[in-house]
Amino acid sequence: MSLIQGETGDWEVVIGLEIHAQVISRSKLFSGASTAFGSAPNSQVSLVDAAMPGMLPVLNRECVAQAVRTGLGLNARINLESVFERKNYFYPDLPQGYQISQYQTPVVGEGVITIDLPDGSSRDIGIERLHLEQDAGKSMHDQDPNKTFVDLNRSGVALMEIVSKPDMRSAEEAGAYIRKLRSILRYLGTCDGNMDEGSMRCDVNLSVRKPGGELGTRTETKNVNSVRFVQQAIDYEARRQVELLESGGRVILETRLFDARKGESRSMRSKEEAHDYRYFPDPDLLPLEIEQAWVDELGANLPELPDEKKARFIKDYGLTPYDASVLVAEQANAAFFETVLGEGGKRDPKIVSNWVTVNFFGALNASSLDLGDAPVSAEQLGGLIDLIADDTISGRIAKDVFEEMWATGKDAATIVEEKGLKQITDTGEIEAIVDKVIAENPEQAEQFRSGDNPKVIGWFVGQVMKASQGKANPGMVNQLLKDKLGG
Repeated sequence: MSLIQGETGDWEVVIGLEIHAQVISRSKLFSGASTAFGSAPNSQVSLVDAAMPGMLPVLNRECVAQAVRTGLGLNARINLESVFERKNYFYPDLPQGYQISQYQTPVVGEGVITIDLPDGSSRDIGIERLHLEQDAGKSMHDQDPNKTFVDLNRSGVALMEIVSKPDMRSAEEAGAYIRKLRSILRYLGTCDGNMDEGSMRCDVNLSVRKPGGELGTRTETKNVNSVRFVQQAIDYEARRQVELLESGGRVILETRLFDARKGESRSMRSKEEAHDYRYFPDPDLLPLEIEQAWVDELGANLPELPDEKKARFIKDYGLTPYDASVLVAEQANAAFFETVLGEGGKRDPKIVSNWVTVNFFGALNASSLDLGDAPVSAEQLGGLIDLIADDTISGRIAKDVFEEMWATGKDAATIVEEKGLKQITDTGEIEAIVDKVIAENPEQAEQFRSGDNPKVIGWFVGQVMKASQGKANPGMVNQLLKDKLGG
């Protein structure tokens, strides 16, 4: 358990997250208007979205299917009957004057997510519920010094609000939870998880208490739009509450906003409770009834999800849990790994994993490129690994070849041929280099032979590899050095 050290002793942080995930669907939750991102303001607004008198909402079946798929992916209970209710709250960019949401009976009930932590451990985080609701539009205050403009393109877009139990105890666990949830949503194809485009946003509910004590009063920090900012907001708010309580103050139930530029939060308004919203069943919408057979059909067509894929990578390929979790975090990355591995897993999984996670992903990050824009394909990377496996090039030379592949897009074999980088495996040629290096460094040779410095042999290996321009077979170099120095 991660604790905060205060002046009066340790404090435990209790965190629950509410994630608003925009449903991938071509039309809105209750209208046929498009949901495409980046369109001109107010170009995707139906009469229902604009709340014209007499307009009635019609539920989008695909949005319900996406919620059910997500619930199944979260190992959650699917409620065969759920109810849409009106949440009475004034949103300046939601013309109908209330939000259609779900309260008493959501479409998805309790579930669980398993998160992987950097120390190799795992934790189960409970899911309280998932319900469908409308998004609001967007108020724009920066278009005119005296006016606020409203864009209703988002108004009525379907959101899944996924509410966790207060099971997290640190910013690190909260970050792992968001990343895992985003990974599951992307695998399922129910939300693109793009936090910078607003299609996934996070509200942080946080309180502090003495370890094992009664729950403290919580605050809610609204609409945080990146994993890093969520973690910063948690660290700031936890410390603020501890300092407030230790100075004799009290935490009040309130909603706060996080200023990422300053790295601090400020009070926004007092926190409303559910009864303040006067929820009641929407009279324009019948209770939603779905059949178990439809749920079963959706479940039968789910893809292999991250946890299943991770278990398979460990079992079939012998990868470590850490390497497997890195590879399965994104579906495209896992597919890339398996393509490099080759049909029937013909290449060594551990070597392929190292090249993909260290060299390839490292180059991607350094170049700020997405996987689809990488100049080296999975097939080309597999070709490079083949040259290492058949001793055409050494691992040291392979790194130079990979850099050249990344810069030019050429195949490994072409680069090796053009630059004459084939590994030296001729015993006589390597022996001549070894003899020369030993002869030029008698002092170090004596250190090894006398037993004063046995580790100096590593230095000799480096000198021989340098003299051969990295082309000598390392195994043969090691053996010859031991023979020569030990003889």
